[in-house]
Amino acid sequence: MSDDQQMTAAGNEMSASFLAAKRLSEQTKAQLDANPGRFTMLTGDRPTGRLHLGHYFGSIQERVAMQNKGVHSNIIIADYQVITDRDTTEHIEDNVLNLVLDYLAAGIDPTKTMIYTHSAVPAENQLMLPFLSLVTEAELHRNPTVKSEMEASGHALTGLLLTYPVHQACDILFCKANVVPIGKDNLPHVEITRTIARRFNERYAPKHPVFPEPSAILSEAPEIPGLDGRKMSKSYGNSIMLGATAQETTKLIKKSPTDSERRITFDPIARPQVSALLTTAGLVTDRDPKDIAEEIGDAGAGALKQYVIDSVNEFLAPHRERRAELAKDMDSIRDILHDGNNRANAIAEQTLDEVRAAMGMKY
Repeated sequence: MSDDQQMTAAGNEMSASFLAAKRLSEQTKAQLDANPGRFTMLTGDRPTGRLHLGHYFGSIQERVAMQNKGVHSNIIIADYQVITDRDTTEHIEDNVLNLVLDYLAAGIDPTKTMIYTHSAVPAENQLMLPFLSLVTEAELHRNPTVKSEMEASGHALTGLLLTYPVHQACDILFCKANVVPIGKDNLPHVEITRTIARRFNERYAPKHPVFPEPSAILSEAPEIPGLDGRKMSKSYGNSIMLGATAQETTKLIKKSPTDSERRITFDPIARPQVSALLTTAGLVTDRDPKDIAEEIGDAGAGALKQYVIDSVNEFLAPHRERRAELAKDMDSIRDILHDGNNRANAIAEQTLDEVRAAMGMKY
């Protein structure tokens, strides 16, 4: 088989796999809507900086909706995963506490959603040992996130980065989550988690399975570009942070690049920077970016930027107000995190106990 034929075959296999995952996602969504209490959800973030509008529309909005439907919801702040591709944990405590502030300001209710950190739950991390025995080195090397993170960081492949997908399986399975809301890029993580759950049950608990095989719920949120037309990323400095002040947001949007054409049109391919501003305005106003472009017309980039500034600041005003109020009592924020850590520890100890029993390791 030629290289071209191999690439075509691989592409067809990936397309078929994605279509199967999409069908399963749609079936799971229908079941979740009918009976949300049957489902446990796990999602989370690495505390490498502040949350931005991309996070809000890409994941946080959906987390709040699931929580409010009655899904058993869990959010991990994956502090150990920061060191998969970074040499320092400087500012990590500040980043963790600011994540909690943004979660609460966005509508996450800590009485309904467990918020916890990796490093505070040793029994969860201990699941790595048996789970690592259930995957091959080749399976880990094939994981797209391992490849992309290694390329982006410029690091040599560390043991922690190589086993990153298994660590995520521990996150998902320790609380027996059966749904994981993700974008399609993270689908391989759920697939390897399903593989680990299936192999554990087949090897150690064929009569009384310990773990569910979780289903991915694929996000329907559009990809949100940064203000410069590239992917919205903290590292690019093109992101509108949820916790930024109105003045900081205004300054950032005013500095965003456009092009020399005066008439405003929505064309993501030919005019990525102008279209990124229109996309942002469309998300926060729930309008079609093409309609906004038509409305601004020949008024030019200055008028477009002012429209984006006004729209974003109006949208974020309630979030900022709630966040500022919450930040007045950081001891309460720490208490929420400590409570989540305690709850997560109790769950993890129970799951680890079941794992030891299944493996015949309770002496």
